[in-house]
Amino acid sequence: MKTFAVIDIGSNTIRLVIYELSTYRSFKEIENVKIAARLRNYLSNDGYFSTEGMTQLVETLSIFKEIIHNHQVDELKVIATATIRQAKNQQRIIDTVRNETGFTIQVLTEYEEAYYGYLSVVNSTSIQNGIAIDIGGGSTEITLFQDRKFIQYHSFPFGALSLANDFIEGQVPTKEEIHQLKTFITNELTTHDWIRSTFVPIVGIGGSARNMVQIDQAIKSYPIASVHQYELTQRDISHMIDYLSSLSFDSLQKVEGLSKDRADTIVPALIVFLVLMEISNAPSFILSRKGLREGLMYDQMTKTFDPPLLPKVVEESFFELANDFQIDIKHAVYTTNLCTKMFYFLQPYIPFSLTDDDLLLLRRASYTFHLGEYIDSESSSQHTFYVLANRTINGLSHKEKIELALLSSYKSNRIFKQYVTPFRNWFSKEELKKIRFLGSLLKFTYSFNYTKRQIVKDISVTRGNDGLHVNLYCQKNWIGEYEQIEKQKKHLEKNLKTTIILTFAKEHT
Repeated sequence: MKTFAVIDIGSNTIRLVIYELSTYRSFKEIENVKIAARLRNYLSNDGYFSTEGMTQLVETLSIFKEIIHNHQVDELKVIATATIRQAKNQQRIIDTVRNETGFTIQVLTEYEEAYYGYLSVVNSTSIQNGIAIDIGGGSTEITLFQDRKFIQYHSFPFGALSLANDFIEGQVPTKEEIHQLKTFITNELTTHDWIRSTFVPIVGIGGSARNMVQIDQAIKSYPIASVHQYELTQRDISHMIDYLSSLSFDSLQKVEGLSKDRADTIVPALIVFLVLMEISNAPSFILSRKGLREGLMYDQMTKTFDPPLLPKVVEESFFELANDFQIDIKHAVYTTNLCTKMFYFLQPYIPFSLTDDDLLLLRRASYTFHLGEYIDSESSSQHTFYVLANRTINGLSHKEKIELALLSSYKSNRIFKQYVTPFRNWFSKEELKKIRFLGSLLKFTYSFNYTKRQIVKDISVTRGNDGLHVNLYCQKNWIGEYEQIEKQKKHLEKNLKTTIILTFAKEHT
């Protein structure tokens, strides 16, 4: 395994992230250290970065240098954004850091900052068209993409920290200050016609967007921990602005989900998000947990690609799952093919219609069925549900993740009801009926390869007066499979409301 470290020198925070790169187009975060240095406060009105700022920067980087040495990092990239980019004594900063720490700072251009943010969004979500926004401490990058292609961008010379400094006298904005902020941001954003009335989702990256989502999840007692691809409406953000701006600063610092060091900058950031949604007529705001630093990693991974995009975002996540949980790929592929056959065979005999999306869900779940066995075989169902419900799976919405978790962890209708209880308002009765059926089908079919010998070579299904006849044509002795299939068929019988009669025979030639 190769380790790759990124030091991101932002206007509000300086962050060190260390990634572990696998052999197949994926990376895992193994260390994440943040220091709220607030470098923007050391940039004078005439554009010079102060000596005190230099000291703060060097001290922080020296701490990171020790951490990097401890992890024996293979490769390091040190990047800087708006504050260092805008400093008139930029070269002096670069020289001082190199002399004091040995680090070489790469000052990102406005285009590079926007481009890396775009790469992180399109390579970690299934969103085809959208506007990405990254609010830093001193700048805001807004990027339009269509059909996953980079179309247009602009870097605005304001960020959450600079807006707070310029518009808010106290620590919590007044109604008048909020009005002035909205007016200023509206005037800035409306100068770019490509932002207006695009009717595409806004995709937020960075700490302010992540904190906003965490606050919303806390307010709503959201039942899972995952934040990637979490969605909010304009109303959600508007209500949050009203709520946060009504609190004292002491109370604001204690809001669940909000980092203490962002308490004085969160409202300005939310106002930018809200105004952007209003101007663009965005249907929703979606968080991408992957941002600038991950964009750098995707750039490394896709250098030989044209365009520089992972072709199938969801499938890449499933490769990661297979690696992390040591999924038997040969067994998963075999089971998936059997499930597909049974899906088509049973369609004429069920009282509701199934779609291609249902088949896709079934095929994905057959790949991850009871992956929790890797943690503990006795409680594999519980572990499977928790992992899939809470883990970031790039390209899947939160509802799609819960569908996958319910299906992959299926054990019985009773356990299914237990898992689905916190999510009942996410699904219609018809959807739940489908998922239950698909879960029982998957559990039934999974037992066809109980001894991992792949002995079932063909299947046929017919209806008789006494029920459904499932005929399995086997290559070898089927005693092991027979007992397990007989044991598991009751779940499918309950959901189909019919009897299943099993017939085993030698593979026909």
